[in-house]
Amino acid sequence: MRKVNLKEIPERERKSPKGKFGRASKNISVALGREPESLDLSKRHPFDLALVRIPKGKLLCPYHSHSAESELYLVVSGRGSIRDKDGITEVGPGDAFFFQPGEAHQIANAGSEDFVYYVIADNPRSGGATGDSCYYPDSGKWAVGKEENEEVMVKGTETD
Repeated sequence: MRKVNLKEIPERERKSPKGKFGRASKNISVALGREPESLDLSKRHPFDLALVRIPKGKLLCPYHSHSAESELYLVVSGRGSIRDKDGITEVGPGDAFFFQPGEAHQIANAGSEDFVYYVIADNPRSGGATGDSCYYPDSGKWAVGKEENEEVMVKGTETD
C-alpha cells in the first residue's frame, strides 16, 4: 500500500499572466506514484486526484471542455460558482458535481475565503499522452498537450 499525507505534498501555484486566473493544487496521485507521462496504465493510474485551492477573486481557468476526460468534484470549503451550459450554479462545502467529456464548464471562487475542493479525473491530461485536449468555446481556441504540465494554445479555421 502507498500512503501519503496532504501535509507532505507540495502545493503548486499557477497564475495567468494578467492575474485573472489562479490556483494552487496538491497532486495526490503523483505523490502516490502516478507517472503522468507513462503510457503503461499500471504506472499512470486510471484516474488523477488533486486538492485544489482557488484564491478569493480568481477563476480556475477559462470556460472549457475536455475531449477525453471526465471530472468529479467534491467541495471542502469556501463558496464557488460553476458555469456550465445552463448558467451559473453556486456550490459550497459538501456539494459534489460532475462533468463528462464535451461538457463545458468554468470554476470560480464566489466567496471571501479560499475555495477548496477535490477533483478526480479519469484519463487525466498530461503531455498529450492520453489524447485529451481542451476546447475554449468563448475564444474558439484549443489547448493541446505538449510536454508534462505544458500545453500549446491553437486557434484553427474550418477546412474541407
